[in-house]
Amino acid sequence: MTADLTSPTGATAGAAPGGWTDRPTTPEGWVERARQVATTLAADAVQRDRALAVPTAEVQLLKDSGLVTLLGPVEHGGAGQDWTTALRVIRAVSAGDGSIGQLLGYHLLWFWAVRLVGTPEQVAAVEEQATKEQWFFGGAVNPRDADLVITDEGDEIVFRGEKSFSTGGRVSDVTVLEGVLDGTDKHVFAIVPTQQPAIRFKGDWDSLGQRLTESGGVVIDGVRVPWEAAAGYVRTANGWEFQPRVYNTLNVPLIQIIFANIYLGIAEGALATAATYTREKTRPWPYTPDLKETATQEFYILETYGELRSKLWAAEALTERAATLIEAINAHADTVTPEERGEAAVLIAAAKQVAIDTGLEIGTRVYDVTGARATASSVGLDIFWRNIRTHSLHDPVAHKRAEVGRYALLGELPEPTWYT
Repeated sequence: MTADLTSPTGATAGAAPGGWTDRPTTPEGWVERARQVATTLAADAVQRDRALAVPTAEVQLLKDSGLVTLLGPVEHGGAGQDWTTALRVIRAVSAGDGSIGQLLGYHLLWFWAVRLVGTPEQVAAVEEQATKEQWFFGGAVNPRDADLVITDEGDEIVFRGEKSFSTGGRVSDVTVLEGVLDGTDKHVFAIVPTQQPAIRFKGDWDSLGQRLTESGGVVIDGVRVPWEAAAGYVRTANGWEFQPRVYNTLNVPLIQIIFANIYLGIAEGALATAATYTREKTRPWPYTPDLKETATQEFYILETYGELRSKLWAAEALTERAATLIEAINAHADTVTPEERGEAAVLIAAAKQVAIDTGLEIGTRVYDVTGARATASSVGLDIFWRNIRTHSLHDPVAHKRAEVGRYALLGELPEPTWYT
């Protein structure tokens, strides 16, 4: 699935700048490592967001912490963790910086993509090299744009076209491309080195939120890939043909549950940041018969925190439940049925809509319990709402509600599309 990827990262060994010289050995240890990363990121998240800085150092932090190879095979130096742990890690990192949580989430999806569509030989080769060399993945696969056009030049295929979004962009080591073979309806995925003349990033990402995700446009002008690197394609008597299976379609449910965990992580960060501000700076209201000595004694503040925390716990529980269906599918990838896939997709759709609703509410109502002075730009409480608001528009949440509604009312499961 890869095209001449010769050590694109120059990965190093030994002690990391963050002080890590070891790797956790349990799921709990990896989640704790993610929380440590989040603490580092949170320290200057607002300043970096305001500066619209290229997150080169942040990606290096993910590499140094070991989170980049979380799903990598243990025999090649990876953590060998499952998606339940990966999703908890994404959620934890997103609490510190939603942009970097998104970068990590997309990276882990694209790392896994070879398992979804690749041949056994491609899976083994990609996971070994990606893990050993700590590749950081980006992806130029925006279904709302026109497909990249692929021309067949014998032993090679050539990608050309543009995408308006390419998350990971300039900070990635490799980029996942997807296009359609000219004159056919055959879609082709391939992993290619990011740093090459045929890939030009526009550097035009300047959105309301998720500002450090390097998600701007990209021009693909002649990226060459050997047919052997076309994901899931094998040579037959009739030429190169894709070998389809239901597991190929898990890409969208996976990215949708990643989204839900990003939103919940951001909401967690908002609630924690607000709570610190309330404890340290919010003043009690003096113009009331029921005077309090501190803001933390105010009944309406306690009630609001209790309500928001309860809603966030509930949303997390639904998302965790959805993850169990992903794990069940991964346990028998070659025999998964369309019904199993559909049941996972509809529960994930439910989790995503609840995560969005809960996250946006928390991002707004934290001001009710922090006060007018918390609106200062230096406080940065706005970053949480902006991040969820921006990314939650990736695809209309109304359609997710309708998917769940069709299941609840008619017993219909979502059919695989680029967004379900």
